[in-house]
Parts: sequence; structure tokens; C-alpha cells
Amino acid sequence: MGKEQQTGEQRRKQLLDLLRQSASPLSGAALGEKTGVSRQVVVQDIALLRTKGIRIVSTARGYVLVEEQKQPERTFKVCHTNEQVADELQTMVDYGGEVVDVMVNHRTYGKVTAPLHVKSRRDVQNFLDDLKSSKSSLLLNITSGYHFHTVRAESEEILDEIEQALKDKGYLVERLAYELAQKS
Repeated sequence: MGKEQQTGEQRRKQLLDLLRQSASPLSGAALGEKTGVSRQVVVQDIALLRTKGIRIVSTARGYVLVEEQKQPERTFKVCHTNEQVADELQTMVDYGGEVVDVMVNHRTYGKVTAPLHVKSRRDVQNFLDDLKSSKSSLLLNITSGYHFHTVRAESEEILDEIEQALKDKGYLVERLAYELAQKS
């Protein structure tokens, strides 16, 4: 596929690959030349990658990807009411988890995922305040309360504790056979 036919998602993947492979910073102009777009498009792509939690630092000599040590992640399927959202999120962050995203698996629309990056009670409150001040509703509302969260933590033991806490509160639900076959 030629550069002019690349989708934005493919181009951003290529940008990440270039940054991973480079031992030195890469300028926006150099990245644009390698991906067939302008420096301004590269700047926009970098901003989009950052919103997904990818750490890219701008230096005087160009962009650098800051690879973090990979922490374990687990995807939990949960179900609860709108009124229980704060408790669910606080439970996960209180045990030391970062709620990376929320995903619903809708039979008509397919998988719909939104980044959250909620790491603290303050993040939970900011999320709830943003939701309250908007005219939007929670994704869980389109799937009768059922949804998935990717949660990241420093250890598998912390993820085990989060899983047990969600189970104890009645939020954790079993995945269906077709969901076990899919990678969430």
C-alpha cells in the first residue's frame, strides 16, 4: 500500500514503529518525509497518540518515544447501574489499578472503546464531573449495563485483588463463550 493510501491509523502505527526503532530523536519534518505527510499532520498524529496514553516527548532535536516498563493488564467484564459507576471505578483505583479504557460489545455496532486512563479518586471525580456537565451518557447504557474495562497494575497480585473486590461487590460477570474466543 502506498503512502498516499495509508489510513491515519496505519500512519500512526508507522510513526510509532519509526520512533521505537530510532536511537535518536526524530524531527517532525523527518517523520513527515518518511510517512508521506506534512510536519503539521505529524504534529496532529503525535497529539492523537498521546491521547491514547503513549508517552512521546518533544525535544529540541525531535520526538522521542518513552517506553515504559510494561505493566500487567487484565480485562474485566462487569455489569452495574449508573449509580454504581463511582464505586466501581474507585474500587479499581483504590487497589492500585489504572482503568485504561471502557469497551462495550454491542451486537449491532460491534466493539466501541473509549480511553479513560483513570488512576486515582481525583480522576474518578473529574470523569464523573465531565459526564455530569455534558449531555452524554455512559457507554454501559447501550448494553444494559454490561461492559469491559482494561485495567493495568504493577503486579498480577494487584489485578487478582481488584478482580476479587469486583466479584465481592457483584460487579464482575462471566464472559460468554464467544467473548472468551475474542481478544477484548
